Amino acid sequence: MIYLDNSATTYPKPLGVRRAMAGALTELGANPGRGGFSMSVRTGQAVYDCRVRAAALLGAAGPECVVFQPSCTQALNLVIKGCLHPGDHVVVTDLEHNAVMRPLEALKEKNVTYTAAAVTPGDNDATLDAFRKAFRPNTKLLVCTQASNVFGIRVPVERLAALCHQYGAKICVDAAQSAGVASIGVMESGIDFLCCAGHKGLFGPMGTGLLVLRDPADKLIPLMEGGTGTQSRSLLQPDDPPERYEAGTLNVPGIIGLRAGIAFVQERTPERIYQEEMAKAGYLYQRLAGLKRVKLYTPPPQVPWFMPVLSFNVGDLPSEEVGSALAKANIAVRCGLHCAPAAHQKMGTLECGTVRVSPSAFTRKEELDMFLRAVSRL
Repeated sequence: MIYLDNSATTYPKPLGVRRAMAGALTELGANPGRGGFSMSVRTGQAVYDCRVRAAALLGAAGPECVVFQPSCTQALNLVIKGCLHPGDHVVVTDLEHNAVMRPLEALKEKNVTYTAAAVTPGDNDATLDAFRKAFRPNTKLLVCTQASNVFGIRVPVERLAALCHQYGAKICVDAAQSAGVASIGVMESGIDFLCCAGHKGLFGPMGTGLLVLRDPADKLIPLMEGGTGTQSRSLLQPDDPPERYEAGTLNVPGIIGLRAGIAFVQERTPERIYQEEMAKAGYLYQRLAGLKRVKLYTPPPQVPWFMPVLSFNVGDLPSEEVGSALAKANIAVRCGLHCAPAAHQKMGTLECGTVRVSPSAFTRKEELDMFLRAVSRL
């Protein structure tokens, strides 16, 4: 199979990830933090080592700032529902995924409002001006994707972080499409809350996510309470992260796999991965642009304005029909609205959706050429 759906989840996983997960099931099968025997201690150390690696890769102050979550979506929900109160206002981009939009829509019942500010591809000054105009006296939080999961458009999150702090607001960044590919420094950039998907650019397994806190003293209301293996005499959830937000048994095999995925990214470096994947995306764009019936929706993906994600359509064919035809040729892409109707509304594709193609570090040029030949036959 030619796999070009890496924006949904990276595949294949590095060999080290597969070996680490198998080893976790056979050698690290005890519950971390719940026992003083050697396997429990070793498992706890392995989980802690994943925090250390994640903190180093993402520029956090320390491992205590890394909170494990089942997904990027749950990390976003934890921030959005954990820091907003009735009467608060939120600013978002007009590219957001439903992982952001649905929690905010649900909070309307609690008198939380939001405003969408327009992102102008390739013009950070215009984007910043749109956000500045969207701020209100009661704006408490800015939630934004670092890159659109549909069109690859990159958002200047570092400049938005500075703008937020100027207005006394916090910023939460959805790094589902960027962690492991873009260079991210939580402390350096001023990002208050960074939410990551472990199974995408970090090359970990599904069911893993991260919330990275710039300041662990920022107290969010937990989504859940329960056992943590610490302070068991108290009926109150521990006050300090990461235990404050990690009720219940962790997904240890997933975290061990994520540790290996982060190690893979660290060895190859996000900068190299970004350059390689952007070169592949640029090649695809150039070739697709040469096909008369193919419609593209953005300028050519250039560094640093885009991430390696492309969307297109073929003539008047429904995107799902194109995806089905490619699937019959054993080529995996993603079609439809990609759980991001806001981005499709912005680009005029809400009714038809798009065909999304996203290469990874493992995608070979001959696979790209086979995909292009399949599209040209349509």
